[in-house]
Amino acid sequence: MSDLELLTQSLARSVKRWRTERGFTLDALAARAGVSRGMLIQIEQARTNPSVGTVVKIGDALGVSITTLLDYESGPTVRVVPPEQAVRLWSSERGSHSVLLAGTEAPGPLELWHWHLEPGDASPSDPHPGGTIELIHVTRGTLTLRVDGVDHRIPAGHSASFEANTAHTYGNEGPEPVEMTMAVSVPYER
Repeated sequence: MSDLELLTQSLARSVKRWRTERGFTLDALAARAGVSRGMLIQIEQARTNPSVGTVVKIGDALGVSITTLLDYESGPTVRVVPPEQAVRLWSSERGSHSVLLAGTEAPGPLELWHWHLEPGDASPSDPHPGGTIELIHVTRGTLTLRVDGVDHRIPAGHSASFEANTAHTYGNEGPEPVEMTMAVSVPYER
């Protein structure tokens, strides 16, 4: 079985498990997440490989991290994630990509990401639930962070934090690749 098939089956089990645990019907989760009921059915039956944006919306609506949706087991107090278990969730034809390094529930989803953006590339993000905070630390290049239509230039060695409940984009308008680490904290809502 391929990695993609394993990921699709893991996601199917997790979405159904968390939806049931939260007491959501398919219709209720679809409305909370802003995705169609048909898409949720396809995900729960492991018949589709949804976009990263769709997985993020479902995780946010369930109040769990992407890591949790991908069936990572919570282990002892210290959990080491080897590089081969980090999950690449977004990539572009230019070679840009984002990798989910680790995550936990604390009490809502808390995720640690590594991003690589090639020159001229960008990744837009839909608004997250109110109270979501993102922390960014740029280690190479200059990130152009657009939040609510306003550009903020963040050079290597600098950090930024922002409320991510509005549309935002991570972009690279410079001549060299951008490398950054990002933490995302989403509040859990019952």
